Amino acid sequence: MLECRNLEKKYLGKIAVRDISLSIGEGRVCALLGPNGSGKTTWMKMVSGLIAPNAGTITFFGQPIGKETKKHIAYMSTEPFFYSYMTAKDVGKYYKDFFEDFDMEKYVNLVERLGLRMQDKAKTLSSGLAAKLKLAATLARRASLYLLDEPLNGIDIIAREQIIEAVMEVADKNATIVMSSHLVDELEKFIDDAVFVKEGSIVLSGEAEMLRNQHGKTIVELYKEIYA
Repeated sequence: MLECRNLEKKYLGKIAVRDISLSIGEGRVCALLGPNGSGKTTWMKMVSGLIAPNAGTITFFGQPIGKETKKHIAYMSTEPFFYSYMTAKDVGKYYKDFFEDFDMEKYVNLVERLGLRMQDKAKTLSSGLAAKLKLAATLARRASLYLLDEPLNGIDIIAREQIIEAVMEVADKNATIVMSSHLVDELEKFIDDAVFVKEGSIVLSGEAEMLRNQHGKTIVELYKEIYA
């Protein structure tokens, strides 16, 4: 489904992503793991088409990343991307205008399920509720690939469970999901694949169960070993 070959991205001479080659299959749930600054966000922005690599190639179902692939890839950034005057209802209209695959009924259900109200204003939301609103808008698209950048960051334990349940409902519909995080213990319960990124490079990747069997360690233990 997604093929990255020898990807490289530099910012002012500093390498953010270094020679990354990675394949992700259809219908998989993949954890992109690593501490802040390891290159996870840069990789997601290249796959979503927001920034271009300095070297290497990315294809989505055999097609180079571009205008057509953006129709099928839903990216949720770590940064807030709603205007402060917007209500949750406005956010839905905003997304509906931008994305043909946006499902308003699904969005309303997600908003309610995640403990939000359609009249809630973006500027009055706590960081946790704002993260839920971003997630609802992203998951309401009928995309083939969802890129979720740190969706559990700043979220309390109960809210994390709500978010994971919402994500897994999408995963049940054969969509591919890539979630970046350093909260490995939360992701290990349900991921199919794990990719460990360090200083812009992949240092370990594969099916989660295969990695556990090969190394005799949990994904959490591998994370501690790689980044300690």
